[in-house]
Amino acid sequence: MESSVQTGGQKIFCPYMIFVSSSFRSIFAPMQITIHTDGAARGNPGPGGYGAVLQAPGQRKELSAGYRMTTNNRMELLAVIVALEALKIPGSHVTIYTDSKYVADSVEKGWLKSWEKKGFKNKKNPDLWIRFLETYRKHQVSFIWIKGHANHPENERCDELAVKASFSKELLIDSVYEAVQDADEGNLF
Repeated sequence: MESSVQTGGQKIFCPYMIFVSSSFRSIFAPMQITIHTDGAARGNPGPGGYGAVLQAPGQRKELSAGYRMTTNNRMELLAVIVALEALKIPGSHVTIYTDSKYVADSVEKGWLKSWEKKGFKNKKNPDLWIRFLETYRKHQVSFIWIKGHANHPENERCDELAVKASFSKELLIDSVYEAVQDADEGNLF
């Protein structure tokens, strides 16, 4: 949402804020966005999917996609990435609720910073962590871990989206994961 306000003869344009008026005072507040995410993989590795629910005042969006061969951790992380990439306003304050300790702890406990400094050496999913950092750094993001399958409505919805996506007739290819698997198995073709 873009806002402008007239103050002292000057018009101020605020592309990254929403304008709130309160008793003749101008108050600018950052956009607040809540995201819930979940990932699933049948077989782990196996067919998988992710689900995300994005919410802001007066707005809600659901995202999901399925992959023919992947892991649960890749789908958990991809759900967060795709949700952050869907945001149109840089600098948003984002709270992400996830049942993935892998994702939440990697960021909130500072492990990711160390992994990045070491070039993600011997870490799984470096392609996704690099992609995550590109979009994560555009916003002010915090993570809250929630217990999965504990009757949290939005987390349950994300789980439904992820599982349903994993059964899609047109599953996407997680090309990086499949290439790494082929190389690990010695497949040349």
